[in-house]
Amino acid sequence: MDAVRLHEHGGTEVLDVETVDRPTPADGEVLVEVAAAGVNPVDTYFRDGSYAPVAVPFTPGVDFAGTVAAVGDGVDRLSVGDRVFGTGIGNGSHQGSYAEYATAPASQVVAIPDSVAMDEAGAAGVVAGTAWRALIGHAGLKPAEHCLVHGGSGGVGHAAVQLGAAVSARVVTTAAPEYHDTLADLGAETVLDYGREDLEEAVVEATNGGVDVVLDHRLDDYLQFDAEVAREGCRVVGIGENNPTPGFDAVGAARSKDVSYQFMSLFNAPDLQAVLSGVAHLMASGKLSVEIASRYDLAEAGEAQRAVIEDSIVGKLVVEP
Repeated sequence: MDAVRLHEHGGTEVLDVETVDRPTPADGEVLVEVAAAGVNPVDTYFRDGSYAPVAVPFTPGVDFAGTVAAVGDGVDRLSVGDRVFGTGIGNGSHQGSYAEYATAPASQVVAIPDSVAMDEAGAAGVVAGTAWRALIGHAGLKPAEHCLVHGGSGGVGHAAVQLGAAVSARVVTTAAPEYHDTLADLGAETVLDYGREDLEEAVVEATNGGVDVVLDHRLDDYLQFDAEVAREGCRVVGIGENNPTPGFDAVGAARSKDVSYQFMSLFNAPDLQAVLSGVAHLMASGKLSVEIASRYDLAEAGEAQRAVIEDSIVGKLVVEP
């Protein structure tokens, strides 16, 4: 089979397509013929070694969707021929999904509803799963609550906007002006230009005094901001940062409102299958869709990884073997 491989950590130039043996599923695993692999920033971190370096040669790709080609011993929930999607491979414990076939623990794989396209499911794992765990699992977002989603045009952001709308929350999000209409169509009640100088005041005004929940992917930029726009009892869920040392300018704003902060990773979920099942249900109901911005073949995986870090898009990029 063909697979994208790296033999040393580095830039996108270390990625090459090679012919390798098709893997065999171990006990509790499934072998998936990959139709689409979502491209995520985390894939680039495993490539360049900024996360704990993985043993090489290595195939990146955390997300995947495809057809079950074989099942290992002990797998009775899935069968050969099933349409499935999942996440959580391509991280050192398993080779990734930028390949014609990939193995995955059955506990990280669920069936794709008949109405959902393979490419959409292949891009859903990290972004929709993160939004689900953040807003439903940690924040407990409720109907009519005001939810601020920073960066609504990004992968997690555009999923979070739809998830908030699906539970009848009042979603406020930030994005560049060219994405405002799209995000309104996805369910945002208010869309604000993230570059405006009075953004803090605009969020407070739009929410009649402050927000109940915040999903923050740039803690180094917005940790203090979140405290300033919070309503009393606000729950802030942090999923990322550019600078690894975010901090408050004045912590009193958070303390005076009893703001709670939860920092999370999708892959610490105690039941990833349950998270993915929730995502599948929302996609089947039409309340969640994953926008596909661009598609790449295996030979273009390096360009896909460049674009996921550098380009401004709505939605997700996918590699299609």
